[in-house]
Amino acid sequence: MALKLSNREARRLWLDAQGLSAEPTGKLTAEGLLDIIKHLGFVQLDTIRVVARAHDHILWSRNQNYREPMLHKALADHRHVFEHFTHDASVIPMEIYPHWRRQFRRMGKATSSGNWGSALPTKRVQNAIYKRIEEEGPLCTRDFESNAKKKKAWSRPPHKVALDHMWYAGRLATSHRKNFIKFYDVAERVIPEHLHTDKRDDAAQIDWLCNGALDRLGFGTPSDIQKFWNAATPKEVKIWSDNAGADHVPVEIKGADGGTIAAVAPAEIEARLAALPEPSSRLRIINPFDPVARDRNRLTKLFGFDYRIEIFVPAAKRAYGYYVYPLLEGDRFVGRIEIASDRNANTLTVLNLWGEPGVRPSKARAKKLDAELARLGRLVGAKDIIWNCPRMED
Repeated sequence: MALKLSNREARRLWLDAQGLSAEPTGKLTAEGLLDIIKHLGFVQLDTIRVVARAHDHILWSRNQNYREPMLHKALADHRHVFEHFTHDASVIPMEIYPHWRRQFRRMGKATSSGNWGSALPTKRVQNAIYKRIEEEGPLCTRDFESNAKKKKAWSRPPHKVALDHMWYAGRLATSHRKNFIKFYDVAERVIPEHLHTDKRDDAAQIDWLCNGALDRLGFGTPSDIQKFWNAATPKEVKIWSDNAGADHVPVEIKGADGGTIAAVAPAEIEARLAALPEPSSRLRIINPFDPVARDRNRLTKLFGFDYRIEIFVPAAKRAYGYYVYPLLEGDRFVGRIEIASDRNANTLTVLNLWGEPGVRPSKARAKKLDAELARLGRLVGAKDIIWNCPRMED
């Protein structure tokens, strides 16, 4: 018989599993940062910096003493993480590397096909690029000249295609980034030897990935589990789920709309529920690529919060704005906010603010938002908060 979870229990379990229950305070060391990334499983990278880049914002949301250089050090200096592809480019705890080999193989195969957008250069060209990196050390795309004419306006130079393919296939690895530009090195010089030589068969990797996803989800459908890492096929996850046996238990989740969601949870789900903490009552500005918001279907089912990022939507067709942040208070999403920072002027500007239906403005909530904006301002060096819209108060 399936264990029944109320909607509130499910929301709180998910938030706690993703590190958003506790107050994001306390000293943050390099090891503490790694613990956060391990807890999350990975952190998605993104180039857009309206306020802070997504990866920096996500980590700051778990500890407000996080500052932007810390992730660079985790990658380039400490080698606590490596970069690769989940749903997008991400940083992943280094200890996961042996379980990621099949993803290198899958992505290597995908990027070798003509469907990837640009034809893959010959092995001779790839090997010449690899040899340069092997002899000269980490290089970026700008270190390679290309006189080849583009066949189409959107096609990429051969050296970029080759570098990307070898990175996806695990032959190259990210050594570091400079001004967010990726520098490639041979994988053996980036990945610790004991991890680079650690080989696991596909069944063991799939089992680890599925269990790791379910542990970080708290509960999930086979689709949720598959989408978490995006490193196994739906068929592979379905086979794993059908054979997991005592490793997980069936649960019925009450959705935000009153419906029921059939899912599975780790075997120790009842102990987790018994130890579930009361979530922090602070109001949090959540990044659009934060794990709790990235899966829009799960977000809607659990919280009744219909959210889409509109960066690719023409301005005239946007429901809200270019880069709008969800607002989380306790275990509810209570609104959304559009903000932008000007790092030269040291300002953070509130452009728009929307409350969710049924959420009443109040001075208490406005005070919480002011406090969160001040904290976010400290992350990006903003000394002044400028309001270009009404506040969230009576």
